[in-house]
Amino acid sequence: MMVDQASSLRRMNQSKQIKVVAVTGGKGGVGKTNLTLNLAIASAKRGSRVLVLDADLGLANVDVMLGLRVDRNLSHVLSGDCTLDEILVTGPHGVKIAPATSGTQSMAELGAREHAGLIRAFGELQTPIDMLLVDTAAGISDMVVSFSRAAQDVIIVVCDEPTSLTDAYALIKILNREHGVFNFKVVANMVRSEREGQELFNKLSKVTGRFLDVALELVSIVPFDENVRKSIRKQTAIVDAYPASGAAKAINQLAENVASWPVPIQAGGHLEFFIENLVSLQD
Repeated sequence: MMVDQASSLRRMNQSKQIKVVAVTGGKGGVGKTNLTLNLAIASAKRGSRVLVLDADLGLANVDVMLGLRVDRNLSHVLSGDCTLDEILVTGPHGVKIAPATSGTQSMAELGAREHAGLIRAFGELQTPIDMLLVDTAAGISDMVVSFSRAAQDVIIVVCDEPTSLTDAYALIKILNREHGVFNFKVVANMVRSEREGQELFNKLSKVTGRFLDVALELVSIVPFDENVRKSIRKQTAIVDAYPASGAAKAINQLAENVASWPVPIQAGGHLEFFIENLVSLQD
């Protein structure tokens, strides 16, 4: 069974060439989910078939932010009531969303068998996609680390708060020292100027360069924009509601950058830690 699951993952990777990007940050309140949704929509408008996985499995809010009605979620997939394809909801510009649950502690504490169930679901996905964006939970829990470790690219979102940099460093440290992740993309979000965004990146880069063996790349500086709050109240993406705003322009540029990131030819990342966990469970 484990061989079949691994083969399924490799087929998914090699035949569809899916780009897998985790958006994380360690700290809550840095605008991670809003950035993920807008990046998804901006990428879809560029022609990509995008699936957003709401990986905040116990406190989901991706569907709420877009005002989407959800009847079934990942818990129904894990229980065997339906397939992953059957729970997907369609957002703006055809973006597909795999919703999680809200206020369910059991979903936030999945074990190895449940992880294996999720990977089987993704291995059997029939909906054609080009990009999987994983919106992780806040914090540095095992679940956050697992999803971040699984992706081909990890976007670390930081803002101008000391705890944001501290928590981002803690997450990078865990992924680097314990799981061998060396490359990280950084988004400086909600900053007052380009200079402030660059300074944020420099602070993080300085401390990681001193203590860790990692490479950081500043891929976007998204300005503080009152239109973000307005779009959230409207349950509409800022790239749609206020396309001429500074934040929307920055996110559209980020989408263009993400489109140029290469997809590895060999199977790797792509949530294969599920297989590893299942092997550990069987040993």
